[in-house]
Amino acid sequence: MTVLVLGDGGREHALVWALRQSPRVERLLASTENAGIGELAEVVWPTGEAGDSLVELAIREGVDLVVVGPEQPLVDGIADQLAEKGIPVFGPSRAAACLEGSKVFAKEFMLRHGIPTAACRIVSSAEEAWETVRLGLFGYPLVLKAEGLAAGKGVILAVDEAEALAAVESLMVDRTLGSAGDRLLLEECLLGREISYLVLSDGTEYLPLPVAQDHKRAFDGDEGPNTGGMGAYSTSELLDPELEASIRATIVEPSLAGARADGFPFRGVLYCGLMLTTEGPKVLEYNVRFGDPETQAILRRLESDFAELALAVAKGHLRGVVPRWSDAVSTCIVLASGGYPGPYEKGKPITGLAKAGALPGVVLFHAGTRRSADGQAILTNGGRVLGVTARGATLSEATALAYRAVEAIQFDGMQYRRDIGTPTDSRSFL
Repeated sequence: MTVLVLGDGGREHALVWALRQSPRVERLLASTENAGIGELAEVVWPTGEAGDSLVELAIREGVDLVVVGPEQPLVDGIADQLAEKGIPVFGPSRAAACLEGSKVFAKEFMLRHGIPTAACRIVSSAEEAWETVRLGLFGYPLVLKAEGLAAGKGVILAVDEAEALAAVESLMVDRTLGSAGDRLLLEECLLGREISYLVLSDGTEYLPLPVAQDHKRAFDGDEGPNTGGMGAYSTSELLDPELEASIRATIVEPSLAGARADGFPFRGVLYCGLMLTTEGPKVLEYNVRFGDPETQAILRRLESDFAELALAVAKGHLRGVVPRWSDAVSTCIVLASGGYPGPYEKGKPITGLAKAGALPGVVLFHAGTRRSADGQAILTNGGRVLGVTARGATLSEATALAYRAVEAIQFDGMQYRRDIGTPTDSRSFL
């Protein structure tokens, strides 16, 4: 079959990599590229940036399945547009994508369906936000979340009232994130261990994916500003069977049932960002697509056909599908441009990729990369540049191998965390 992947980041390279291994995929297309995607897929550019141009592209190329990587096309309704033309799509409808597109919508959904989450107040103006901050309802640190999509930068953890008031000023007055700051959530700060729990759903049935833990902050020890993710690891030891059963019963199943009850059966991958508190697991956020860099770590453990899985989800035929997952552990370390998540420079030559990629058990997933004009060099082209991913029998083995590969890679300003793969307690900073 012919498969089209939308998106050009590390997550999408991992999706392309997994699809490339399927004997069912005769032709693998990508709508955009980085230096890694371009090596595995045929890049076919749509005629424009609007959703209908992607639909036209899928029709023109005879696509049998579209796999949507990033959230923005889903929030914009690309799955609905493809479905109207009879093209199977791995990704939820516009209505279901509101679970990520609007944090207010998601919070109201959780409260309506009794899904455990942080206590909060929703505010629609700076004045209302300032008043709520001064009331001190949730103590400190206080979590402030912009309502809309903000590329992983829409959450601020304020340690005191002064920081909270300044955050309101930034988001709702200065509009540093544009319309994403139209409304805010002011939430209690949850304490505990954070995990990413993802499930595949075809609207009725669901299958859990291996659990992963993401490292969100920029610096070692979970310090510094929030990022899109500086690394992740996946191991079955993150959850015991009793706790996983609780997550499925109190969070996953009520979430999917709630979506059906509200008229938007969820079809795709539902990402539940969870905090494991002393009161039990609670939802920090939903994503309606694979996480990044969790995808890189999770898909390294898949030993069966990802194309089969994705097509079963898209067509509503998940019942009876039994994927095979390795018992091995995987670790992904993100190499980022100097200054990320703030301003950074592009166009820095990257060396050592061949040496790193030749290590047994290592796969390099490209994110912010591109080829030079003459095709001879690979250059940085984004904040998060590479996801260096390794698989091993134990967490320490996988992590050591990933860092060994990191040591072989160089580019000007390269930054990365040196404590990926270290389980840590954290605060709700999503």
